[in-house]
Amino acid sequence: MKIINYVSLVILIFMISSIQQTGAVNSGNEKAKKILNNGLLDFQEPYGSWSVKNRQLILEAENPQKQRTNIWLTEDYEDFILELEFKLNPGTNSGVFFRTTDIENPVQTGIEVQIRDDYGKTPIDKNFCGSIYDIKEVSENRVKKPGKWNQLKLICDGSLVEIYLNNKKVVDIDLSDWEEAGKNPDGTKNKFNTAYKDMARKGKIGFQDHGGKVWFRNLKIQKL
Repeated sequence: MKIINYVSLVILIFMISSIQQTGAVNSGNEKAKKILNNGLLDFQEPYGSWSVKNRQLILEAENPQKQRTNIWLTEDYEDFILELEFKLNPGTNSGVFFRTTDIENPVQTGIEVQIRDDYGKTPIDKNFCGSIYDIKEVSENRVKKPGKWNQLKLICDGSLVEIYLNNKKVVDIDLSDWEEAGKNPDGTKNKFNTAYKDMARKGKIGFQDHGGKVWFRNLKIQKL
């Protein structure tokens, strides 16, 4: 009788554990927000030349500099995981801004992941696709040919920033290491007026109109 009770107890504990794990997975899935299912509703105006078609955020116009408009999510984000896919035209230069406090001056008040047609190019520098623009270069060139979809994942957790490009980590930095304005830890210069250790830890996420055609899809974000 005691053996039967023990077996029953083990089964009960296993069932409760399974339910808790399933609940945790479901809870995690609920936190991930799919952005493009609602068209442009998750973005703030003005939209410029951006549109949403077939659940893709598309910049189809090659605008001159004075007519370029970045597009921004309405909500501010602090610590998060952002996942998306992007596709480029030949020669396209774009970017993903995050933790931006002034959308009129995103370069100086936010951080940018470079999105650019660098297929087959060498040598790698701090402006390469997947890099933290002018701050930290990617470990290797993983961007695909123009017209091919690329996968990008950005993880921000306090001062820690990780970037994955096509399923491999290419950037892993601690912003606290950037102690001096205009200078990187490796001694190279950058264009920023604020030391990156002092950059805001919460702000807007935006997509850059830099004059080239670019497509984004499967865009989702999860707060940490």
